[in-house]
Amino acid sequence: MKKVEFQTINIEQGVATFINLNRPDVHNAMNAKMISELTVAFTEIPKDASIRLIVLRGNGKSFCAGADLNYMKGIAEFGFDENVQDGKRLAGLFNSVYDCPIPTIALVHGSAFGGANGLLAACDIVIAEQNTNFAFSEVKLGIAPATIAPFVIKRIGEFGAKELMLTGKRFNAKEAQKWNLVNHVYDSEKDENPLNDLLKQFESSAPGAVRETKILIKNILGKDISEGIETTSKLIAKLRASDEGQEGMTAFLEKRKPNWTK
Repeated sequence: MKKVEFQTINIEQGVATFINLNRPDVHNAMNAKMISELTVAFTEIPKDASIRLIVLRGNGKSFCAGADLNYMKGIAEFGFDENVQDGKRLAGLFNSVYDCPIPTIALVHGSAFGGANGLLAACDIVIAEQNTNFAFSEVKLGIAPATIAPFVIKRIGEFGAKELMLTGKRFNAKEAQKWNLVNHVYDSEKDENPLNDLLKQFESSAPGAVRETKILIKNILGKDISEGIETTSKLIAKLRASDEGQEGMTAFLEKRKPNWTK
């Protein structure tokens, strides 16, 4: 990743790279600086082939409380065109998370309000501490959850979105799991964090094959089955002939671990 000085996030480099939202005094509420820094991080980190996945989490008491109040106050004074550009920057952040070529995991606790749900909905896997509170609170402020809508609706579907977005009600982690906004819920005082098992699973999976599979899923969505056959046939042929494919099959036959595992 190119050298960038971050002020609102910090990054723990490694095979599994952690991006930590770092405005704990305001519950990691997003402002223009954070939106910009997160977009850079999700765009640049995957360029390092040694990075296997990204974990997004929040420092302090909350994952993210949505938009910063001072930021909202400022954009309220923008003209229409300026507001359009601001909306595109925020949507661009969510898209950089969704399009990230390596797996992304959101680790959520405390609260996830408004735009925070755009961040986690754009991630591949979401883990929530059971006491986490969620809300699509935009309608309570006289606005709509517009920029997050494509990502949230893709994750939870039309009618789940209608209930949660139209009411703006608060809901807990178990309800979020019921709506498919969250994959895993755990009790931090009793349970092992599901992240630990997921990290082991990704460690034992070929990184190149994981990237290709993520692209495959995106490309297949919405296509007719007959349309996808040409794509999938070419992909499996390419991967079987790849260094990882050859190593994986050889390791299996030789009853040893492949070389991408520690």
